[in-house]
Amino acid sequence: MRIGIDYTAAVRQGAGIGRYTRNLIRALAQLDTENQYILFVAGGWGEGDGLGPWPDSFQVRAIPLSDRWVHILWQRLRLPVPVQAITGALDLFHSPDFVLPPTGRTPSILTVHDLSFLRVPQFFVPGFREYLERAVSRAVDRAACILADSESTRVDLMQLMAVEPERVTVLYPGVEPRFRPVKEADMLAAVRARYDLPGRFILGLSTVQPRKNFDGLIEAFRRLLARSADGPEIADLHLVIAGGKGWMYEDTLALVKRAGLEGRVHFPGFVAEADLPALYCLAGAFAFPSWYEGFGLPVLEAMACGTPVVAADNSSLPEVVGEAGLLVDAGDPDALSEALGRLLRDEALQGRLFRAGLDQARCFTWEEAAQQLLHVYKSL
Repeated sequence: MRIGIDYTAAVRQGAGIGRYTRNLIRALAQLDTENQYILFVAGGWGEGDGLGPWPDSFQVRAIPLSDRWVHILWQRLRLPVPVQAITGALDLFHSPDFVLPPTGRTPSILTVHDLSFLRVPQFFVPGFREYLERAVSRAVDRAACILADSESTRVDLMQLMAVEPERVTVLYPGVEPRFRPVKEADMLAAVRARYDLPGRFILGLSTVQPRKNFDGLIEAFRRLLARSADGPEIADLHLVIAGGKGWMYEDTLALVKRAGLEGRVHFPGFVAEADLPALYCLAGAFAFPSWYEGFGLPVLEAMACGTPVVAADNSSLPEVVGEAGLLVDAGDPDALSEALGRLLRDEALQGRLFRAGLDQARCFTWEEAAQQLLHVYKSL
């Protein structure tokens, strides 16, 4: 088969869908030596995905037109120029990023990572939400097969977009082998210095936007400090919220000042991928109280590094955490505060979650995801 894949996110985006696409398709390249692959990239190839050469069965078709303009032409103006004008003839096309280009009669596969714009629309800028509703709905209607990151997202597709159950397949993301307990003192010290990290801290990690509920985490942290008499584990504690600024983040930053926590809550910004394992390992606990997640990859990465996790009990997060972390109501800062305090004080619990987290993370691999993806390709 000649299979086209939209590889744009892998080249243009450092985290999120970009990392998902890089890991999945690179694992596929190691697995499949029979089919031919055409990687479509908008915005030019440049230095590519930074992961080295491809097998001979993979070819790149990059165009200089930016990914923004490609979205405008294909999704907003709906220009009926098929992707085959760039890739050549295809037997199958896969988009791992929510929307599909025109593909003519060629069957297509669509990855839908979440339906947050429908489940929690209040956390989106209205114009962006309306665009997603239109563009994703059209892509879902056209796709021969839809891949969902979790059973939670699969249910959302059936409930919110009336997708037939047989058209949706759950394909869990994996965790990279580099996410492991870091023991090298020089590596840990270098990352601590690079991001000016405090001595003891709780870690939150994601793009700063309302859906991630960092406001709730900050309030839970404030309540935790108010009980500092509970012990020295709390008295010198800090909160680090790492990740780039997304949208509607101003209130989160202002909340820190209103709570009088300027010296205790830190925003180091975007963290390089190579530094993430050490960052997780430096943290005393990882908190992920999001209002909604299609999968929640940072939770899996934290567990793979041996960092005990407290996460929200909604959407896909129970699927990811299993029995290897503590789950709380995202809307209950007292419950989150108590769970974090318990983690920081209870060494036996830390040890149990360390072991359970490593075991749970081993259940999710990119190799297995690639094998499942190849099976889906062949089935179509």
